[in-house]
Amino acid sequence: MDKKKTGIGRLLEIAGEKRGLLIGSGILSSISAVFMLTPYISVYFILAELLKNAADPSLYNGELMIRWGIIAILGLLGGLITMYFGGMASHIAAFRILYRLRMRLSKHLGTLQLGYLSQTSTGAVKKIMEQNVEKVETFIAHQLPDMVNALATAIVMLAAMFYLNFWMALVCVAAIILGFSIQASMMVGEKSKKTVKLYHDSLERINGSAVQYVRGMPAVKVFGQTVHSFRRFYEDMTNYRDLSVKYTDEFQNGFIFFKVMLSSLLSFMLPVGVFLFSGKPDSMAFALVLLFYIVMAPGTAAPLYKFIYLASSLRDISEGVSRIDKIFSEIPVPEPINPKKPASFHIEFNKVGFSYDSADAATRTEALSDISFKAEQGKVTALVGPSGSGKSTVANLIPRFWDVNEGSITIGGIDIRNIATEELMNIVAFVFQDTFLFYDSLYENIKVGRPDASREEVIAAAKAAQCHDFIERLPKGYDTLIGEGGTYLSGGEEQRVSVARAILKNAPILVLDEATAFADPENEYKMQKALKELMKNKTVIVIAHRLSSIREADLILVLKEGRIVESGKHTQMAEGSGLYKKMWDAYNDTAHWKLEKGGAAI
Repeated sequence: MDKKKTGIGRLLEIAGEKRGLLIGSGILSSISAVFMLTPYISVYFILAELLKNAADPSLYNGELMIRWGIIAILGLLGGLITMYFGGMASHIAAFRILYRLRMRLSKHLGTLQLGYLSQTSTGAVKKIMEQNVEKVETFIAHQLPDMVNALATAIVMLAAMFYLNFWMALVCVAAIILGFSIQASMMVGEKSKKTVKLYHDSLERINGSAVQYVRGMPAVKVFGQTVHSFRRFYEDMTNYRDLSVKYTDEFQNGFIFFKVMLSSLLSFMLPVGVFLFSGKPDSMAFALVLLFYIVMAPGTAAPLYKFIYLASSLRDISEGVSRIDKIFSEIPVPEPINPKKPASFHIEFNKVGFSYDSADAATRTEALSDISFKAEQGKVTALVGPSGSGKSTVANLIPRFWDVNEGSITIGGIDIRNIATEELMNIVAFVFQDTFLFYDSLYENIKVGRPDASREEVIAAAKAAQCHDFIERLPKGYDTLIGEGGTYLSGGEEQRVSVARAILKNAPILVLDEATAFADPENEYKMQKALKELMKNKTVIVIAHRLSSIREADLILVLKEGRIVESGKHTQMAEGSGLYKKMWDAYNDTAHWKLEKGGAAI
């Protein structure tokens, strides 16, 4: 079994998706490196001509020097042109890889159970999707061709140095190896990997807490608090600061030593050159060699600096790639080998048990235990109970947002695990209490319910959900943008848009999570009429907090601590002595509740 690649090997594997473009970019970058060295060679030959005829300037070969000057200009132009086309090839490859990588990530995230997203902060996922993926693009578009260019430049320059004088080149290489080895000893190894991991962990935490801080801004302002009172965000910022300082302190000595060594190559070579020249002071050939080293030695440092910056970037990018691969390693919801389609749409829970996994705490939170009931097609089944009793969990298991740990859930007698996910999504419509609208037009937000719907069908759904009137009053009607840079709707308006989506989808199974929670009394009546029309001949699951809204339900299930403790119709249970009776009495008592001031009702 092949071992999965990591680090730079994995980066090159990702880059290899556009191998042809990258090979072309590498070849052009290498040619550019050779072209860019021609000005140095030209200067060498011009100086050689001047030095050879220093005693008699009238003997200068002007044509030769002009020719080398032209070669230098042409070499520089050739280097710039090949560098441009090499950069274009690498950028085209990078953006295509970037697009595919983000699409693959988005598609894979869509196949995972909701448990993954509930255990992972939004900020962490956002950082991976944006910053870590963007760094892969930086590596492919800029650093990979730079690395090839720097390597080609270093090889050509060192080869020329060894050809001209072995001992001076050896001293140069020894200084380079010493500088790189000191820096590498601080950048490679478990300690360095641990530091980089801690750094990226800190970045993810600060991204996640920043999102929460912005979302909690109303509470921060209402209670007159500062960022210091938002403890998690403040602690994440200070931890990031401390880690960054520690990170810098760990690497600064090695980097300073490396930079001094690379900037002092001439200081190492010159004594050796002077020593060798002192043995043969009349040798014009060696004088030219020494002159070549004086010209070329400072230029040797430039491509080598690129290597150390690339090594530092690659270390960070490799950590980012490992986090991208960690998402890809998450197992999607299993798809059936031989998917089936239900002929009818009644839902049946058979001794269902379900627990939320908590990897961090190494615990399992029991959410449902021994849940059994049947929701008939064409009838309304209501779920009621105290907060945390498992109502939403029951609803979320129907479209396989999670898989059950025990028992089974069937639709039309077919286990939902044997129904293809796409088919399951098509037959279930959800109206959540907390509505999510995309940063898009109202028309597109409603059309999410059925992408192939016509404009007339979208408007008809909006009318049925009591949305049409307030949409028409907006500046651009159905084309009004929602969210950032656009219009913000009230909670009740957003909920009606969500109902319009469900009406447009017209799925045979409908799950309503307190669909009228934010509606005022007048609009609640209108929405109830719309929902009543929508629910005809459908299997309806209603999560209810307002008990008055489910009095006509065909079956009411009362949940407590993840178990069904009562079931029946409203009239039957409201006259009993169980939990439903207590909830109904408490609900009725709230109707007579009054705010009093100084003992007098307001």
